[in-house]
Amino acid sequence: MKYCSNCSASVELLIPEGDNLPRYVCTACNTIHYQNPKMVVGCIPEWEDKILICRRAIEPRRGWWTLPAGFMENNETLTQAAARETLEEANARVEIGNLYTVYSLPHISQVYFLFRARLLDLDFKPGIESLEVKLVSEEEVPWDELAFRVIHDPLKQYFEERKQGGVGFHMGIIDKPRSSS
Repeated sequence: MKYCSNCSASVELLIPEGDNLPRYVCTACNTIHYQNPKMVVGCIPEWEDKILICRRAIEPRRGWWTLPAGFMENNETLTQAAARETLEEANARVEIGNLYTVYSLPHISQVYFLFRARLLDLDFKPGIESLEVKLVSEEEVPWDELAFRVIHDPLKQYFEERKQGGVGFHMGIIDKPRSSS
């Protein structure tokens, strides 16, 4: 950050009085510009024993598979964000269910929320951010082509729990990406 979004003057990185972390502070109006983690929200859209996945049409990881998810917007709830992202990426309508996972990704300053969701119908198709969307069983998931560890790990856990007859809530931390993804 170079300039204040409040008055356009230059900013300096310093620890403001009463704080303990460096922040960008305006040299003219003294506005403190806090930078906080981004929230990424998505879901596991379920239809019978299958889930809906999307092949990414955008970077990062263009051409790799993922679940519908993306950055939360201002003035929306977590569940609204999950439903909106599913509609944007797969033109799919869902009923958002229980929160399934919360993962902290401190190395990229993100928090990832993943809900279970029920597809309301089979009228889906790729959105502008997807090359392809499809329903897959556990055996059909392209495990080696999943875009992100924050998708891979919860999906493995989800299918394992489903076999055991119950799916619970989980929290975790992904400190850094695996070298292969």
